[in-house]
Amino acid sequence: MSDKICLLCAPTAEHLLWSDPFCRVIWVDDADYPGFCRVILNAHVKEMTDLPPLERQRLMDVVFAVEAAVREVAKPDKINLASLGNLVPHVHWHVIPRWEADRCFPDAIWAAARRDGQVPVVAGMAALVEQRLRELLPV
Repeated sequence: MSDKICLLCAPTAEHLLWSDPFCRVIWVDDADYPGFCRVILNAHVKEMTDLPPLERQRLMDVVFAVEAAVREVAKPDKINLASLGNLVPHVHWHVIPRWEADRCFPDAIWAAARRDGQVPVVAGMAALVEQRLRELLPV
């Protein structure tokens, strides 16, 4: 990657929920979208198709485990999965719980807000998601 430092290769102050040598799951501290997590490949790879098929499947297994854990704990109306990488060209997935009453629903969370947004917050949500990930993704 040119002369820029990849923010996902050199992370700082991440709230790590789960990791293994292949990838990690971090908690995104976003009051508007409690339960928002990011699954980050631990290698600097730009596109999913740059990964061999078994590694693609391994990464998606983690994404789906995060989706399942967040759904179980947060009980959102919908989950959004996004892999953009326009600003940080490093494979990573956003797992975003959505509620019909959130700021931007039904638009993407990066769209202009439609309302103030009131979403339910589960006490100790990050710890509950972390615990469930340990059950779903034994290392």
